[in-house]
Amino acid sequence: MSLYTSFVSAFVFPVHERIKSHDTVAVRRQMEDAQWWTADHLAAFQLQRLRDLLQDVAVNVPYYRELFARIGFDPDTVRSTSDLQRLPFLTKTVIRANTESLKHSHAQGLTRFNTGGSSGEPLIFFIGTKRVSHDVAAKWRATRWWDVDIGDPEIVIWGSPIELGKQDRIKHWRDKLLRTQLLPAFEMSESKLDQFIATIRAIKPRMLFGYPSALTHIAKHARKRGVAMDDLGIRVAFVTSERLYDDQRSTIADTFGCRVANGYGGRDAGFIAHECPAGGMHLTADDIVVEIVDEQGQVQPPGVAGEIVVTHLSTNDFPFIRYRTGDIGVMGAKPCSCGRGLPLLQDIQGRSTDFVVATDGTVMHGLSLIYILRDLVGVQAFKVIQETRTLTRVLLVTDGSFPPEAVDLIVSGFKRRLGADVSVVVEQVEAIPAEKSGKFRYIISHA
Repeated sequence: MSLYTSFVSAFVFPVHERIKSHDTVAVRRQMEDAQWWTADHLAAFQLQRLRDLLQDVAVNVPYYRELFARIGFDPDTVRSTSDLQRLPFLTKTVIRANTESLKHSHAQGLTRFNTGGSSGEPLIFFIGTKRVSHDVAAKWRATRWWDVDIGDPEIVIWGSPIELGKQDRIKHWRDKLLRTQLLPAFEMSESKLDQFIATIRAIKPRMLFGYPSALTHIAKHARKRGVAMDDLGIRVAFVTSERLYDDQRSTIADTFGCRVANGYGGRDAGFIAHECPAGGMHLTADDIVVEIVDEQGQVQPPGVAGEIVVTHLSTNDFPFIRYRTGDIGVMGAKPCSCGRGLPLLQDIQGRSTDFVVATDGTVMHGLSLIYILRDLVGVQAFKVIQETRTLTRVLLVTDGSFPPEAVDLIVSGFKRRLGADVSVVVEQVEAIPAEKSGKFRYIISHA
């Protein structure tokens, strides 16, 4: 680790977090201890945190105060994390119907977020200061597993307007100090890809971070151009937000000459799991309780696939308790060879975000279309199917609050992304069926 990286990790970033009233540093230190605890020690810690959360929300969160009273649930009777099964699931529909009553009466630092989710079902929710501190700490811990740290040069290939919309002067200088540079993943034309490759070569980052599909696209373009990228000293490529396929892992690793570390989580569910150098996908079990459930909602044993359900223990300000992610996964049965006591996800299935192609050949991340749809009033669910470069269909499930003029906004927004000559057909449907795998895909491109 360079002296500059040590300075940023030990001083600059901690000061940054303290200014924002985050307890990130203290939480990360505790997490770095907790990762080596025995399974019994970790389970006891997790149970105590669960009790604390349930006792708090029973008093201070109107939704849970009413729910617990209605079903006769007493947090003081919780003796195991399996007692969570006495509570109903939290779904996007429930959150949308109870957004205000899910807020803690003494919430600190609530910030509004939205996400399309992997089902294409828009969701507006809130995150408090405690949750942010814990999620950042968990990510920081996992970053350090790979012998890199905050302050090492980093390239981020991302597409969220939450990040891209905050490129103000303060953030610009913060990123300069932390040596991180954000490249927008929305547009991947030939000229943009050339710029990305030139930037990566100029910066010589120690780590990359982004969508696996985006990093794969850049890697393939570098190969096409005959530009070597494996001589830059890149140590690791962190990928998240989509399912990582084996061919993507090998393409990224071979092209950039580095290891690939998979991460799983979301703005709604939190920092759920991350891969260690030994290959284990470790759950953030000191912060999150994960259940795998079948179609009837019954918890499944290790080795059996089901929907991933998350209880985030640091979401007092806007609780996520038994939250259905819509993702399919398998819990691991054996510990990781790295020696960490954090349990494993054996497999994560069904996360995928496709690219779409404009009429002029520009390749864009599918999220460039998702962001047009996901925050519209009255949209319950959606699916985008790019049949050809000149025809795109949009399936919408809407309620009575959906304004008819929003159809024209969708059409014009898609045409701005895909091309003026593209036919955009918006179809309002009763429901959007799942794929054969049981997973909903919100972008499908045949182009």
